[in-house]
Amino acid sequence: MALPSPGLSERLAHYTLDFDDDFSAAAPDPTKWISSYLPQWVGSEAARARWEFSGGRLYLQIEHDQPSWSPDLTGGMVVSNFQTGVRSGPTGSGSGQHPFRPDLLVVEERAEQRLYLPHRGIVEIRMAALADPSAMVALWMIGFEDAPTRSAEICVAEIFGRNVGPDRAAVGMGVHPFADPAIADDFAEVELALDAREFHDYAVEWTDDEITWFVDDAPVRTVAQSPDYPMQLMLDIFEDRPAAAELGHGPERYPKRFAVEYVRGYRRIIPD
Repeated sequence: MALPSPGLSERLAHYTLDFDDDFSAAAPDPTKWISSYLPQWVGSEAARARWEFSGGRLYLQIEHDQPSWSPDLTGGMVVSNFQTGVRSGPTGSGSGQHPFRPDLLVVEERAEQRLYLPHRGIVEIRMAALADPSAMVALWMIGFEDAPTRSAEICVAEIFGRNVGPDRAAVGMGVHPFADPAIADDFAEVELALDAREFHDYAVEWTDDEITWFVDDAPVRTVAQSPDYPMQLMLDIFEDRPAAAELGHGPERYPKRFAVEYVRGYRRIIPD
């Protein structure tokens, strides 16, 4: 009879804390976060996040007057994002992080910033999602892309509001290769018996040869793949503005708020 896999708390005994933000300050810590979403593709102002810090929590927000991130590139997608790194090539080049279309060109060159780029380890978040069919919240990791193939994604947790009910939620978790030939796409929406509108803990353990996902300490999924390069954190709320309009969401439905109590990262303790 197989023994149950150890929970996250048991595995943490082999790790030491490497990154910790409990959002007790009044603003984003500039040594930890860049408060914009992929600014190289659209410029700093268009990429700027909307946020509030209150009661020891971060609230990433979508506001009623907030413009689309890029009407030309993504239509009505509105986003507020914090990320732990950024880099790009010169203006007019195609060199930048997460080039989700082949025709993207840098509109604002960004100096390299490596605030927190783990290579293996544990990343965890305590967060509350929204039951808003036009919204999605997520913590994910992307390769720093100092080389084009170092580009895979590890999705720690991705929750669409349409998948949130009072006693169940579908939580997205997995890997996407993008330009990394060593990674195969392996993503799933895992049905869980929880109210995702309440605070829950979501985490990944990323080792040399596999990634395991945890929700509230319990392991829920494992894939036998492992990107072999540093990755940065992406923490965000997205809104599909046309979908919100179809649902009749007027100013009274805003701001739409993604609440986060903490984000932590751990590196493995290497035995002597």
